[in-house]
Formats: sequence, C-alpha cells, structure tokens
Amino acid sequence: MMDKIETQEHIENNSEEGKPIPPEDVDNEEVDPRRNRALNRRLDIRIIPLCGILYLLNFLDRGNVGNAKVLNQETNDDLLHKTGMTADGYAIAVSLFSVAYALFEVPSNWIMKHYVRPSVWMAFLLGCWGALTLGFAGVNNYATVLALRLLIGMFEAGFFPAILYVISGWYPYNERAVRMAFVVAFSNLAGAFGGAIAYGIGHANGRGGLEGFRWLFIIEGAITIVSVIPTLLILPDYPSRAKFLSPSEKAFAEQRLKARGGGFDKSHASKKELVSTFFSPRMLAHYIAYIANVVTQGSFTFYTPTIVAGLGYDSIQAQLLVVPPWVVAFVVALAVSYTADRFNARGWHITAISTIGGLGWLTAGLLPTTSYASRYGCLCMAAAGAFPASPSMTNWTICNTPSLLTIPLTIAIHNSSAGIGQIIAQWIWKASEEKQGFPTGNFVCAACNFFVAIVAFSLRLWYGRMNAKGVKDVRGEKRIWVY
Repeated sequence: MMDKIETQEHIENNSEEGKPIPPEDVDNEEVDPRRNRALNRRLDIRIIPLCGILYLLNFLDRGNVGNAKVLNQETNDDLLHKTGMTADGYAIAVSLFSVAYALFEVPSNWIMKHYVRPSVWMAFLLGCWGALTLGFAGVNNYATVLALRLLIGMFEAGFFPAILYVISGWYPYNERAVRMAFVVAFSNLAGAFGGAIAYGIGHANGRGGLEGFRWLFIIEGAITIVSVIPTLLILPDYPSRAKFLSPSEKAFAEQRLKARGGGFDKSHASKKELVSTFFSPRMLAHYIAYIANVVTQGSFTFYTPTIVAGLGYDSIQAQLLVVPPWVVAFVVALAVSYTADRFNARGWHITAISTIGGLGWLTAGLLPTTSYASRYGCLCMAAAGAFPASPSMTNWTICNTPSLLTIPLTIAIHNSSAGIGQIIAQWIWKASEEKQGFPTGNFVCAACNFFVAIVAFSLRLWYGRMNAKGVKDVRGEKRIWVY
C-alpha cells in the first residue's frame, strides 16, 4: 500500500487507465445548474452520509475516554480507579492524544496525497485506531493507557483532513461548507450517542466479569473495525476513477471545480507558496482562531460528562444529560453552515455564534454553583458556539488559501492546530474546582469564543478590502476572496 503510485494520469491529466476523458457537453465558462444539482444529489447519497458516519465513529473513539472516566465511579468501577489514574494523570493521557494528533496530521495528509488513495488510507486509519480502541478494554495500568492514547491520536490525526480532502475534490467552493457541516454535525451526534450508549452500558456494569467502561470500548472499537469494509467498497477517490460516472460526467465533475480551487492536483507548490500558507498574517489569524475555537470543542469532547456530573448528577445520569447540548450543536451547525454558504457570509456567522457561545460560558461561570438548571441551560447555549463554527471556519480558510496548490497543506495545518486547542482544554477543567463550578474552564472558554468572534469580524473586513483592491494570490492569479 505504501509503494508510490507511478501512474498519475487519473489525477493530473483527467484520464483513467491512460484514456482521455472526452470534454463533450462541458461548458468551460459556466456550469449547468441543473446538471450540477443532479450530480450533487448522487454525490450526497454516496459520499456525505458515509463520511458523516465514519466521523461519528472517529469522535466516539476519541471521546469515549471521557465517558469511561466517570462511568460507574460510585462503585469504583470507572477507568480511573481500575488503572490507578489520577485526575492529572487523565489530563496527561488525553494531552498525549492531542500531541500525536497535532504532530501526525501533516505527514498523514502528505502520505495520502502522494502515495495512497483516500479510501484506502482512510480504511487503514480506521482499522488501526479501531483495534487500539478494542485493546483499551484490557487496560489495567496507567502506562498502557498512555501508550494506547498516544497511538490512537497518531492514527486519528489524518482522518478528518482526509474527509475534507475528499469533499474539496468533489464539490465546488460554495457548496462545501454545508457538506462539511453535515459531516461535522455527526461529531455532535457522536457526543449524543456516546452519552446514550454509556448510559445503557453503565447498567451492564459487571456483566461477564467486566466493568462497564470495558464493554464501552469493546462495542465501539468493534463497530469501527467493521466500518473498514464500506469505506473500501463505497467511498470514491477521484472523479476520474469513479466507476458510477460516465466519461462525460467525470469531465463535468472536474470542470466545475476549477473556480476558486478544488479537485486533486499533485503539482508541487513553490517555496513562496508554502511559506505564505504557513506564515502569512491572515492565515495565521485563521489558524490561531481555530485553536481558540477548539478549546471549547475539546472541553465538550473530553469533559462534558465531568461538567454535567459537577452540576449535581450521578455518573450514569450525567451520561444521559450530555445528550441535549450535542443535539443543540447539531441543529445549529447545519443551519449556520447552510446560510453561511448560501449568502457568502461566513465571517458574520462565525462572529454571531461565537459571541453567543461566549455569553453561555461566561454566564455559567458567573452563576451560583447551586443554580444547576440555569448552568445546564448555559451549557446548551455554549454548545451553539463551539462546534457549529468549525465547518465555516474550515471552509473559509480553504477557500482563501494563498495558492490553490496548497489547499491540502492548508487543510492539514488548520486541522493540526486543533491539537493545540485540545491540549489547552484538557488543563482548564480542574478537579479541585468542581465545587466552585469550574470557573477556570468556563472563563477560558468564554474568552476563546469572544476572541474567535473578534478575529472573524476582522478577517471579514480584511477580505472585503482585498477584493476592493483586486489583490491577487501568491501565484499572481486573480482571485475573488470569499467572505
């Protein structure tokens, strides 16, 4: 699988098995809206639901350690007691995951772009972290927890960028965010399903001589391993390799991507393009804002059961009560991403929902610790500002990359910055502050959301000025910068 693919024609020259794709019925100036909608319907059935389900599994296996941390803790049958792990030890374990996530994201994307087809690489990653999740059911000491979390982070790192790479290779720039939102929304469902599954498994504690958290890892790990099969059989790699499309449909699928970037191109970017993608001020602003946004996402992913348990509920009730905030995030994510794409207003949407989320965290931190119902409502409000901003932030960054040749690199850098945000999130929810209502966690997340709102507002004005001045990209090509 790792042998370099020698024949590149199917990607670079719009050919399959050396045969050129006929260009008939393809209008180079304007994409036929009716034909575009028909193709989208087919792709939406084949690509998006599968990617959504796979990303759901990705998030389940990423966040199940948070469920295991408190599941059945009243009887000392939780992950911490059975492995001798402390609260700080837990933070270190999940931080190792985030370190691996940040370090291996760019290399993973590079391997996929140059050596392995997306479907094969994604199946490989799925199988590896699924097997490691299954192995988590046998942990008995802290050292094993550390090793497994590090390896899971390494294999999960490249998965979401691979999904974005596939979507960017099939959909035009102005039709991606709502698809990305649908996929990301499944991570919100993962939080909901994860809580519901943990609630049911919590009642099976002791069955077969196994604690509830071990059953949690067995069930979720096995499902991930089985998902390797549909990934290999169903997920299409490139338009030129799509057996379900006719030659003219393949040509049309590639032609419609030409506006403002998209598709698959293995040409090498120049040093100037690479440096600009890494270090230009506006790109750094995108990356840093995403780090701040992921602090709030990481808080939900790894600490929602802990936060809810801190509102006065027992460990099993806490698993069930994590569901509503994730459902709120799911609905808001879809609505925001659709309207942001439809009206080319990503900056304004990100500004608005980040402000709402910041107010939720801030209010939760200011309320008395005994105001359980009000603080729980604030948690639902905060959920509207965490995950729903992510799809639009990601697509906004991709569409405005300094060079169209660096889109895969932009995806990898942008998403690898999530590892930094996750590391921060894992140290702000201090066990010693549970009785005070976790003020550090609430106020840091509030500050992060407000920071995202300010950056998004500023970038929106920045891109408006760039368009007014007719600023070209790094390659000297005319661009219309998206809002």
